[in-house]
Amino acid sequence: MSSSLVARSAFNRNVAAAFARRSLRPLALQARGAADFAYVPGGPIFRGSVNDPTPFPPPSKSHGSYHWAFERLLSAGLVPLTVASFVTSGTNYPIIDGLLGVSLVMHSHIGFDSIVVDYLHPRKFPVLGRIVTWTLRATTVGVLVGVYQFNTNDIGLTELIAKAWHA
Repeated sequence: MSSSLVARSAFNRNVAAAFARRSLRPLALQARGAADFAYVPGGPIFRGSVNDPTPFPPPSKSHGSYHWAFERLLSAGLVPLTVASFVTSGTNYPIIDGLLGVSLVMHSHIGFDSIVVDYLHPRKFPVLGRIVTWTLRATTVGVLVGVYQFNTNDIGLTELIAKAWHA
């Protein structure tokens, strides 16, 4: 008696599952084709929107703790470099004048780059973020060329600040 009940219930389950698969398949294909996304529990997931998880960047030595340490060392190194360039004359020690010019430009570039990364993230502003990033890079290169020209062909950064201070 019990074996016939088990056989009958297994048969009924198989028939019911096959019937459900055959009868609901056109509805599932029609719904999937109409909406262009698969249903997942909790609602649909649209690709390329705020529903996407934040991708983790690959590890890099130029970002993260090394990057943070470099920023802090550069900022801390600007203090004695500035004092040294004003205690000595820039014309007598052009290397200090050049180091001050490059350090100030790098410090400014890192600061403006942090602003661009924080407020013009490429995920939110894909076109404007890249334009501003490349504009910042081009401007930094232009300023470095200008500082080099000013330090080699003119009075130099330290002498300019000293003349403006005493004027």
